[in-house]
Amino acid sequence: MLQQQAAALVEEETRRYRPTKNYLSYLPTPDFSAFETEIMKNEFDRLAARQPMDLLSMKRYELPAPPSGQKNDITAWQECVNNSMAQLEHQAIRIENLELMSQYGTNAWKVYNDNLAFMIEVAQKELQKFRKQIQDLNWQRKNDQLAGGAKLRELESNWVSLVSKNYEIERAIIHLENEIGQLRQQQGDENKENIRQDF
Repeated sequence: MLQQQAAALVEEETRRYRPTKNYLSYLPTPDFSAFETEIMKNEFDRLAARQPMDLLSMKRYELPAPPSGQKNDITAWQECVNNSMAQLEHQAIRIENLELMSQYGTNAWKVYNDNLAFMIEVAQKELQKFRKQIQDLNWQRKNDQLAGGAKLRELESNWVSLVSKNYEIERAIIHLENEIGQLRQQQGDENKENIRQDF
């Protein structure tokens, strides 16, 4: 039912609204490159040129021997040894980091989780406090509105009774004015009658 009503509203609006060809012409031309980094630009250029993505380079993990022309060169072999020592040291540091992680990482995660649990508890207490304040405020507003409603009903009742009294008083005044008019007319008639009798 609701979906049909929404569809009917959309249909009715599309019948009324006839867009022009360029109904967004008053807007400035968007600058799509405003937030692009150099890496993103290079990647977009690569995609536009339909070039494949570079494979993960494993070159830093290789231990190549000196080129065939430098097999007897001591400095070339020394560079290869230095490269292998750097790779070995890099792997040793990674192993040491993994050992440190296995030894102390769980405690760090426990402390982190405890901190998160504490933060959640504090946030929930704050939330409960705010909910209570909102509920108290709503109750206060409801009580004020009920009291105001009762006062309005009382004032309305007083107004109705005063208007009714005014109406009754006006009717009584009109009735008395009519009676006075009739009495004056009777007195006038009697005075005329007395005057006639005197002559």
